[in-house]
Amino acid sequence: MAAPPDAGSGRCPGPGYRDLLDADSRPAPPCLLERSDQDLGSAPLDASRWFSREFFELEAERLWPRVWQMACREEHLAAVGDTVVYDIVGRSVLLVRSAPDRIQAFHNACLHRGRKLRDCDGNTEQLRCPFHGFTWTLDGRLKSIPCRWDFEHLEGEELSLPELRVDTWGGYVFVNMDPAAAPLSEYLAPLPTHFARWAPEDCYLAAHVAQVIPCNWKVAQEAFMESYHVIATHPQILPVAADASSQYDTWGRHVNRNMMAFAATSPHLADAGIDEASVVKEMLAMWGKEPPADLDRGQVGNARAWLGDRLRGAFQHAWGGDYSGAADAEVLDALVYNVFPNFAPWGGFAPNIVYRWRPFEREVSRCIMEVMILKRVPEGRDRPPPATVHWLAVDEPWSNAKALPVLGPVIDQDLANLPHMEAGLRSLARGQVQLGHYQERRIRHFHRTLDHYL
Repeated sequence: MAAPPDAGSGRCPGPGYRDLLDADSRPAPPCLLERSDQDLGSAPLDASRWFSREFFELEAERLWPRVWQMACREEHLAAVGDTVVYDIVGRSVLLVRSAPDRIQAFHNACLHRGRKLRDCDGNTEQLRCPFHGFTWTLDGRLKSIPCRWDFEHLEGEELSLPELRVDTWGGYVFVNMDPAAAPLSEYLAPLPTHFARWAPEDCYLAAHVAQVIPCNWKVAQEAFMESYHVIATHPQILPVAADASSQYDTWGRHVNRNMMAFAATSPHLADAGIDEASVVKEMLAMWGKEPPADLDRGQVGNARAWLGDRLRGAFQHAWGGDYSGAADAEVLDALVYNVFPNFAPWGGFAPNIVYRWRPFEREVSRCIMEVMILKRVPEGRDRPPPATVHWLAVDEPWSNAKALPVLGPVIDQDLANLPHMEAGLRSLARGQVQLGHYQERRIRHFHRTLDHYL
């Protein structure tokens, strides 16, 4: 019997996400059973924070220089001399593999006249300014200056490249421009504990798609922070997505989570009489696969268990390892975490989706949206090189990205709303945005943290 919603919680009546976990064929790990139920209130938010130039400049001054940001994967810096350029609101960071066991980050600017030391990613033996030839070693020590006699007034620390804080977790490389910021491990909590079982460090970047889209970076990010929009924006997945049963969790300042079950029918279709075999067929169709010819209700039993068994077997065949103990949720569900301000990795054992959003240069109403797919390195194989970024043209549909065969068309549905949101926010008569008390809690959590930094 389904547990009723908590008194005053505002949750959808009927089975919740925990009920689905309890009915699964294998026990869920503790991290999925954890619940963080902060009540963040129901007050409206000022609409100008999504389009105001003044608010954007506050973010540029007080947010981006003070937070940990995922800059790249470690495999982007696999060999000594590998470099990655990470740009954010007019600032540029140069990440360098300076030794086999060391990654460093520098302000990407020559100490002479400020020219960027590197314009793009690649491998180099030294850091040489293309303008006048000032040159540093990979670890930031001055190597040479043309006409050194003319710079006798500069010496010592004045000539070493200023460093930024850099740290790694889960195969990701993070940077922070604030020397006084809390350690990355503290900033990410409880993410490292939750993801320890899924070991993203054992994965490689199998796909990477990006596009400049016409809206504020927060507008884009928040479209992926709740399942409430599924009923109107993605109605085709309602037979296999328990949208209104989703669970939303928030921890501290920097981490929140949405867990939505797949292979379970939406509460909005509770009276539609969709049986388990139909759920299996719909899921297989969504994945572009044909169902077995003899599939019937008795053969399926429980759709989540039936599909979970096949995915566990498929993962073991593809990557090796033992997935027999993986919960149905860990191979099926959208376990979407957000790390403030702009990094969203999915949990679980399936090929993991990772989102990142950033302002495009200094523009208030354009941003970069990136979608990455992580896959596990097969046992006994070398780690494949990371996928190169596939930049979509401004008006190109995400369904053109062949590396995202299932996800691309769904993202197109999401992005179709965003230019109209950008325009509508400026037209609100009262200048206020109203959020749901529970289903949009993660958005409220994000803005509470944003206000803390601003």
